[in-house]
Amino acid sequence: MSAVYPRAMPAAPPRAWSTAVLALALLALVAASFASLPLKWGEFFTLQAVASIAEFLAGFAPPDLAPAFVARTAWATAETLSMSALGTLLAVAAGLVLALPAAGRFGRPARVLVRALLNVLRSIPELVWASILLIAAGLGPFAGTLALAAHTAGVLGRLFADALENAAPAPEQSLRSNGASAMAAFFYATLPQTLPQMLSYTLYRWENNIRAAAILGVVGAGGLGQMLKYHLSLFQMRQAATVILAMLLLVALVDAVSFAMRRALTR
Repeated sequence: MSAVYPRAMPAAPPRAWSTAVLALALLALVAASFASLPLKWGEFFTLQAVASIAEFLAGFAPPDLAPAFVARTAWATAETLSMSALGTLLAVAAGLVLALPAAGRFGRPARVLVRALLNVLRSIPELVWASILLIAAGLGPFAGTLALAAHTAGVLGRLFADALENAAPAPEQSLRSNGASAMAAFFYATLPQTLPQMLSYTLYRWENNIRAAAILGVVGAGGLGQMLKYHLSLFQMRQAATVILAMLLLVALVDAVSFAMRRALTR
């Protein structure tokens, strides 16, 4: 019987110094942030601060549940929901159009230019877009809808382009080699691969746009945010509490619907 000798262990893979350097840089950034910011934790937890917060929160109870005010809040909730849905829909259409050149399907120059445009669109926050568009479109939900569409188009265009670039090229190349046109090969081979991922991205951004639409009203873009700013500025805390509850219920409802739809897509 021949003796069985243990096999030598494989050599450990070489460690990348770039990972260690990046981790040290992040730790240094966190340490510098704590050192540079005037964080006053002691004052935050004093008895006076706790008493002031408790007194402020007590003003929100009980919420104003008068039928007329609840009806106004329900209308503002529907307006906020419509702003987010329409803004997301417009962003999906623009994102799909911009994703094709951003994925390199029309050459490198077009890819560079369109990706630069996407960077500009998504680097400007919704509040800034709303402040700019309010000058052109006036007060109301129209400017808020356009602001959501502009920012979200930059986000979804980048995500859609990355999904198209990461799709397996073999199915589309096989159809092209068998005589299919470029458009037919894209719609029958590449788009079905990326469509579930694109839908997931869209639903996630819709969740974010619900929250953003509720905030855009602060600058006059309508919806729940405009009601909240109005009542808080007049120190009408009970009415503000009703608006905040409507925001929470709307966000919870959209989160639940979006989660159910994403779960159905991944089955």
